[in-house]
Amino acid sequence: MAKRLLTAAIGVPLGILIIWLGSITPNVLAAVTDILSVIAVFEVLSAAKYTKYKCITVLCLIFSGLLPLFFCYDILRLYAVPVAFLFLVLMFSFTLMRHKEIKFDELGFMAMFTICIPLAIATLAFFGFQWREHGTFLVVYTLVTAWIADGGAYFTGTFFGKHKLCPEISPKKTWEGFFGGLVTTVLFAVLLGFGYEWFDKLTTGENHFTVNIWLLVAMAVVSTFLGLLGDLIASLIKRQCDIKDFGNILPGHGGIMDRFDSVLLVAPFIYLVCKVIFPITDIIL
Repeated sequence: MAKRLLTAAIGVPLGILIIWLGSITPNVLAAVTDILSVIAVFEVLSAAKYTKYKCITVLCLIFSGLLPLFFCYDILRLYAVPVAFLFLVLMFSFTLMRHKEIKFDELGFMAMFTICIPLAIATLAFFGFQWREHGTFLVVYTLVTAWIADGGAYFTGTFFGKHKLCPEISPKKTWEGFFGGLVTTVLFAVLLGFGYEWFDKLTTGENHFTVNIWLLVAMAVVSTFLGLLGDLIASLIKRQCDIKDFGNILPGHGGIMDRFDSVLLVAPFIYLVCKVIFPITDIIL
């Protein structure tokens, strides 16, 4: 617990600084999410013991570093398909060269996470590029809904948890913890909505918008389920790989993947809601 609190004491101010700089220029968030993506992919490949395939590992890390940039910058988006095609050609070529060692299920595992993790994490940066005015709020809302649900579930489950949720995958998770995380997330979604309006009035002297609290609450409920799903998938990978954490870069928390597993499905979901289902103008009026 002491390590978790110490890491949070350092990480929270650093995260606030990064988000603040990202509000000035989305390039900061693009660079940070790019670094996080590469580290997370490396952690997953290391957990599965696939880093022994050095050429493919290097290829996956390079591609995971390039992929977020393609979707953040219009000038690079034109090259996304050719580079993705080259990535697949090289992956298959290395596999044929070492066909006696590499199995196709291993190749599929490496390719899937090399693509999925960077796309999910890069969504945080894409908020800033897509909606410059309210991008920072969406980044904060995404991280808070994912991490508050996780934290609320942890503390509620520790003190009140009796009924196991998925004992074979994550023995410490309980239904009491899940509902505690759900309630906590909804409360913080409401606070964030009103807080964003208050901050606007505080800094400008008047309200330029109102936040649709009901939509924030609805997204928070779905995000709690998606965050749990991402967490359980990560736990399943760790259990099958026989490891406790994906890394130790964050003392008390594990690796980047341990901290962002609940964000991997939440971030794309919130982006799709704001882009396709309910435009950002329906959420922030």
